[in-house]
Amino acid sequence: MANIITIFFSLIIGIQSPSEGEKMNTQQEPVTTYYLIRHAEKERGDSKNRNPNLTKAGLERAQKWAEVLKAIDFDAVYSTNYNRTLQTAKPVAENNSLEIRNYDAGKLFDKDFELETAGKTVLVVGHSNTTPQLANAILGEKRYEDIDDAENGALFIVQVFADGSAYCQVLYIN
Repeated sequence: MANIITIFFSLIIGIQSPSEGEKMNTQQEPVTTYYLIRHAEKERGDSKNRNPNLTKAGLERAQKWAEVLKAIDFDAVYSTNYNRTLQTAKPVAENNSLEIRNYDAGKLFDKDFELETAGKTVLVVGHSNTTPQLANAILGEKRYEDIDDAENGALFIVQVFADGSAYCQVLYIN
């Protein structure tokens, strides 16, 4: 597990570290970085329950996300207003002493959200459909399909640069 975390953060540092030429440009605008995850495993016992809690395994995964992302200094943590997403976001928000901000998954990446998050490092906890849709909206192209319902360990790291270009890397954390 420690090796996975080391590799993970090496990748992140490689993504976030500017080149020597960029370091010399003090006029450069900050990069916006979005960490997008789907909620952890939810209770499935009652198919009529539209707002289930996380299972024991889901609560453990939420803690694992907090561990995996502990070196990231988040400016904001967003979640849809569902038990499963809020419970997934809570450990990361607590690690960063942040309140969880609700977002409307129907709006996804609108101008207000884009302006509010510009130049910041943000975690967004969503769903199997909204997480890849948000990545696509940020990138300005349909690159990712919905996440398989059995997959709860996908992490999309999307960076938007000052020139408007964007890059996305998807990692899978067990």
